[in-house]
Amino acid sequence: MTTGFPPLLWRRFPERYTLAGNKCETCGTSYFPARKVCPNCRRRGKLVDESMPRKGKIVSWTQCFVGPTGFEHETPYFVAIIELENKVRLLAQLVDSDEKKVKTGACVEKVFRKINDADKSGPIAYGYKFKIVG
Repeated sequence: MTTGFPPLLWRRFPERYTLAGNKCETCGTSYFPARKVCPNCRRRGKLVDESMPRKGKIVSWTQCFVGPTGFEHETPYFVAIIELENKVRLLAQLVDSDEKKVKTGACVEKVFRKINDADKSGPIAYGYKFKIVG
């Protein structure tokens, strides 16, 4: 499975590695991925780069028993909607977590993990996932 981008270009997406987003200095709302225009303030808003917090909590989750092509070997696995400390929500896979601890409201922390590899001789794609802490 490939990303559709050459490896060097793919690695330049800051949101994939550092959870880079942005924040409107006018209204204080944070966005991930980064936006070009603040939907609240429109042209009046001034967006600046912001690194998203590494911690958050689970808002909703599910367990996947049938993975998409390229991820069949990872099943079963958990995915969750995570609300970060700055109220930004994102969808992410949960890893390194006891199944009994996966629940709404559980505290999570961002970790850096392998996402996939194109083939045995191709590049390996890395990115963010989350694990339950506490």
